[in-house]
Amino acid sequence: MPSHEETGLRRRDVVKLAALGAAGLVLPETVRAAAKQIPVQFPVIDTHIHLFDTTRTWGVPWPTKDDLVLFKPALPPRYVELSAKHGVAGAIAIEASPLKSDNDWLLKVVAENPVMVGMIGDLIPGTPSYMADLERLRKNPLFLGIRYGNIWNRDLSADLDKPGFVDGLKALAHAGLTLDSANPDEKLLAAILKISELVPDLRIVVDHLPHAVVPTEATERKQHFDRLQALAQNPHVFVKLSEIPVLVDGTLLTDPSAYIEHLDAIWEIFGEDHILFGSDWPNSDHVAPYDATFSIVQRYISGKSVKAGEKYFWKNSIAAYRWRPRRSNQRLG
Repeated sequence: MPSHEETGLRRRDVVKLAALGAAGLVLPETVRAAAKQIPVQFPVIDTHIHLFDTTRTWGVPWPTKDDLVLFKPALPPRYVELSAKHGVAGAIAIEASPLKSDNDWLLKVVAENPVMVGMIGDLIPGTPSYMADLERLRKNPLFLGIRYGNIWNRDLSADLDKPGFVDGLKALAHAGLTLDSANPDEKLLAAILKISELVPDLRIVVDHLPHAVVPTEATERKQHFDRLQALAQNPHVFVKLSEIPVLVDGTLLTDPSAYIEHLDAIWEIFGEDHILFGSDWPNSDHVAPYDATFSIVQRYISGKSVKAGEKYFWKNSIAAYRWRPRRSNQRLG
């Protein structure tokens, strides 16, 4: 099976070669100090983490054994140990496998760990078993939707023309579930825009938008932002400020000013009601440990209002995923 690295996560490929994993990062003292800061005063919901168990007898499709950073169990107790200090009250697991059976594996792991408020699975609309699988999985309130995009050697723009694919997305919308994208580029953004027009009531979450390469050529650049503006017109479209941290010569950029222009462009287009926090843990370990990843986004959001911070870290995730609280600190309002 193809790994995430083989299907579009360009930055991680580069970072693995340049930094040889999180252990090799150069972290300025400002980041180390930031890890000791007081947690935010509202429940943080991390809308993008991946869970897998590399020790299970039948193995995992991803990560691969040669990934010295990621190839170890990534399960909720380990995540809680890293994230609780930052006020994280809950998280959403995003599929890390194209195996249909792993929807049930992931649901089981999520169900056994109340810190998890839900999961996004992997189904292929239009396939013979899709409707039955969707109907079965949707009965579990922890199943929040599916992910589709530049992953597992798929092509959303081409698949939209396949018989039954759009009907499958309409069924997803009818079930009140969410479509997550995967690893946006210009072709994928065009396909997502088409979906938002064909299935306007489908909730769509565009992941890792800060990592999408913005074209430099004037016409293509205008087209890029025109697409984003068009997507932003649909009230059911959300974006994740995830995959933000960047390395330069093996050193993590920690100053928010290095990111602010690009992030503000996204913020201005989509507005504070449609932007979500996602850490991308443990994939983010290729670039920065969780403390540093959280610190960068928190320092960026600190330049916004308290209300905007609440929406980004917490309330917008409710609108995007319709998750249900499982613990007292996972409030809906």
